[in-house]
Amino acid sequence: MENDASKRKNRTKEHLKLALIDLIKKKGYDAISVKDIVDHASYNRSTFYVHYQDKFQLAEDLLETMLAGLEESVGKPYSPGQKVYTSKLSEPSFNIISYIYDNRNFFELIKYDDTLTGLHTKFPQTILKIYGEQFIFQTINNIPVNMDYFKRYTAYGFYGLIQNWINSNFKESKEEFIEEVIALSQTHIYSLEFVGKQKR
Repeated sequence: MENDASKRKNRTKEHLKLALIDLIKKKGYDAISVKDIVDHASYNRSTFYVHYQDKFQLAEDLLETMLAGLEESVGKPYSPGQKVYTSKLSEPSFNIISYIYDNRNFFELIKYDDTLTGLHTKFPQTILKIYGEQFIFQTINNIPVNMDYFKRYTAYGFYGLIQNWINSNFKESKEEFIEEVIALSQTHIYSLEFVGKQKR
């Protein structure tokens, strides 16, 4: 269990991350200083430097934490070795979409050009990594395809849908969006088997 000092440390880091997100939306990443961050979060500079060397380290921690959470979210509905037919997919099957929606304050940062360094490339790359490492796909009618290409096609297509949903300010409800993704998945995926995250 976390002790009080650990909880306090995590809470402070969370406040600094939230301040960075707010400021990126207001003025763009490049224009932000450490002073801006601590003023916005109502801390002093010495507190900031206890946790981070500079704003770049804070930004890196924010990006890595959120994308690691994205990877973790995918497996929550499944157990390793579980096979799911796309005809049986339902809202809980797409916990990744729920994670993005629940953390939309962060994921909205893809709407901005002057945003976290690496976000526009690492976000879709993380989805590709999830598809590549955590799932085995079976095509409709077992059509033989280059599975590496298939996973790229599917992962980047899914990212495109996510990006459009975020850019539209989440016009469809989470439930409606998941229904659309399921319908599209059923056009080319027969089943998926969850492998799980491999222990390094």
